[in-house]
Amino acid sequence: MADPDKTEKATPKRRNEARKKGQVAKSTDVNGAVVLGVGLVGLMFLGPKMVSGVGDAMTAIFGEISNPGAATTAAGLHALEQIALHTMLTTVAPLAGMCVAAALAVNVAQVGFKPSWGAVKPTFGKLNPLTGAKNLFGPRMLFEGGKALTKVSVIGVVVAIALVPQLTNLGASVDTTPDALGKMLASGVFGIAQRAAIAYLLIGIIDLIYQRRKLAKSLRMSKREVKDEGKQQNAPPEVRAQMRRRQIQAARARMMSAIPQADVVVTNPTHFAVALSYDGSHPAPIVVAKGQDLVAKQIRRIAEENNVPIVPDPPLARSLHASVEIGQMIPAELFAAVAQVLAFVYRMAGRRKAAA
Repeated sequence: MADPDKTEKATPKRRNEARKKGQVAKSTDVNGAVVLGVGLVGLMFLGPKMVSGVGDAMTAIFGEISNPGAATTAAGLHALEQIALHTMLTTVAPLAGMCVAAALAVNVAQVGFKPSWGAVKPTFGKLNPLTGAKNLFGPRMLFEGGKALTKVSVIGVVVAIALVPQLTNLGASVDTTPDALGKMLASGVFGIAQRAAIAYLLIGIIDLIYQRRKLAKSLRMSKREVKDEGKQQNAPPEVRAQMRRRQIQAARARMMSAIPQADVVVTNPTHFAVALSYDGSHPAPIVVAKGQDLVAKQIRRIAEENNVPIVPDPPLARSLHASVEIGQMIPAELFAAVAQVLAFVYRMAGRRKAAA
């Protein structure tokens, strides 16, 4: 759900921070289309050499195994291995190298050559089975599945349009020689593959535009955030550091003051603590406080002093601490896990009231 206050475009600093976390806009469809196109071009130039190389290799292999006694010896098996290795290096390896180079080049073209270790940093939330099930059966997967079906349908229609006229040519080629028939089939298949690659590339470009707009929307900032960032960048380093410390202290004070109104505190149980509040005014619970180690200890202490329920759930606590900022709603993939915790808290509260 988009924040209505975030109406400004992301600043360069915000975009750089997102990039360090691995948040970049790229389309895997563009990668696949470019690799397919390069593969087709490679086959166009290397195809005759590949056919000739494979034919020579088959001739040599049949020559080796024509003498069963020699083929089963160590020297004969070594000769067969040498033939197979030489064939792969001279036929398949050049084409595979072209495809790998194309894949690397198109990735760099989309996001630039700036490796980000944040994207490969382990995330404990991914180890939560509830999170994995939500990703498999959630709205995002339904959207991706619909997008995949649309792509297959579009490419299938393009291939069908190119294939139907070829059927009449096949019917008229009954008396064609094998060599001519092979060339005709190769030409038809290559033409169909070209059309499919072009359609795939167009789909990839549309997907890339969508991914970039989606990323830009997710990185939007409020006017206050843009103003504060401008003040920090224009101030001397000492002033910026002091402002940062004051902001951290003020944010921590606000965070601690919100804990008594929280509904539950989810803990690790000692290293992490996340306080959640759900009053029905938002579609999902909101994180009102979070911290680790000493801050987590302080959160637990304030929660105990104010009779806020504390529920140990290490996977959920780590996931919430890593993926949700203070003041934000929990993500959709954690709805089920948080709902179970809140249901447990409400049941316990109901039993205490009944007992009283």
